[in-house]
Amino acid sequence: MKISQQHLSETNKKYVPAHENNFAFLSDVLQKKGHDVAAILKKLGDFQVAIPSWALGAGGTRFGRFGFQGEPGNLEQKIDDVGLLHALTQTAGAISLHIPWDIPKDYTAIRERAAAHGILFDAVNSNTFQDQVNAKESYRFGSLSNTSKAVRQQAIAHNIDVVNIGNRLGSKSLTVWLADGTSFPGQGNFQKALQHTQESLQEIYTALPDDWKLFIEYKPYEPNFYSTVIQDWGTSFMLAQACGEKAYTLVDLGHHLPNTNIEQIVATLMLKGKLGGFHFNDSKYGDDDLTVGSVKPYALFLIFNALVYGMENNPQNPYPAWMIDASHNIKDPLEDLMQSLEAIQEAYAKALLVDQEQLNEAQRAHDVARCQELLQDAYRTDVRPLLAQARLTNGGALEPLKAYRDLNVRKALVQERGANSIASGL
Repeated sequence: MKISQQHLSETNKKYVPAHENNFAFLSDVLQKKGHDVAAILKKLGDFQVAIPSWALGAGGTRFGRFGFQGEPGNLEQKIDDVGLLHALTQTAGAISLHIPWDIPKDYTAIRERAAAHGILFDAVNSNTFQDQVNAKESYRFGSLSNTSKAVRQQAIAHNIDVVNIGNRLGSKSLTVWLADGTSFPGQGNFQKALQHTQESLQEIYTALPDDWKLFIEYKPYEPNFYSTVIQDWGTSFMLAQACGEKAYTLVDLGHHLPNTNIEQIVATLMLKGKLGGFHFNDSKYGDDDLTVGSVKPYALFLIFNALVYGMENNPQNPYPAWMIDASHNIKDPLEDLMQSLEAIQEAYAKALLVDQEQLNEAQRAHDVARCQELLQDAYRTDVRPLLAQARLTNGGALEPLKAYRDLNVRKALVQERGANSIASGL
């Protein structure tokens, strides 16, 4: 299924009158406060978030998976689903592939299909947390950190294969997340595991094309529950430094212990020029991978405040690669992704409204109450009319989720693919 401009125009009609009133009111308020509304709309329109190929089907846990009808059964259908999201939101302009779940059979056809939807290929992701069919070695006791050189070499070779696949699609970065760690005290040697990981990453790094980046992700626990080799941002940062200038830390919102100050991590990494990528999700207790902004929207806003400041004041840091990384266990995956995209854009828009000059003045004067008021004034602003106007300007839907339901997209996908199709990946 493909959503045409005619479809969008027809569904937008009923929402236009209310939107025009809301946008006119908000524009007037913001302009009186000294904000450049046109500039904000341009930034919102340009902001694109990659959709991971594994997130287009229903997620699951080790206890079970409850599939969703009409799931994309192959890479072509996954690209089509991202195309649907992008047509509606004008914010999902890229797809991130996970290898070997989504290896193209016809690279030219895949590139052409993505281009037809206006979609680029973002970072490619390796998988050494699962044993693959016909693999000679097992990752049961780790991959890049394994005590066995044969296992490490197999994991290194896989990552280099992933780079070669991504290079044929136009990707420019590799994301490495390791499940390596231990479940029991004494099971492994911390120093040797870290040393093996660093040496393995350095070997992968040397195989990168000149214009590529390496993103090193971290996570404090799971699937191992005693130790994780790359357990925090500091370890990732250290490994990135050891690899070279093209290596960066990747921050996943769900990969932190409860109440971690993620905005401080973001600020530090950007100051050091080492924040490469960002995975959006939300959580209540741990790595729940819930819909972005569904649990801690103010925390997301504070993180974006640090991101916006960094993008404006840290030229030493590259523009970050944005991606959603969530598991839609009981929701329609496309609806969940639309809600996440909306929450990301909302937090970004609110952060753009923070008057950084006044905030800096209040900080220098140690006016703590004023600092809080400046942040909360921006956060309490209903920016949804800005988001809708940015979508409308770019040819999207004023109300993406409503349009999705008005157009009976899921019903059409079930009719097209059947009720029992299953997406690869999670």
